Amino acid sequence: MKERLKTDVRRRDLLLYVAIAGAGVAVTSAVVTEPVLAEPVNLADKRKARYQANSAEIRNYYRVNAYPAK
Repeated sequence: MKERLKTDVRRRDLLLYVAIAGAGVAVTSAVVTEPVLAEPVNLADKRKARYQANSAEIRNYYRVNAYPAK
């Protein structure tokens, strides 16, 4: 009769094996995926003025800050 090999797997070893397997999956998925290309920048939107001095939010900010301090 053949004797069975006695293999003990400790918790720390199991965690190491899981970490190695996860790293292997991460490396293979990074290699397989296609690179993501950046979208072209619209210079008209980038240079557009966003600050509007007479907007409702700005008027409300200065109105509230004009209250007297307690």
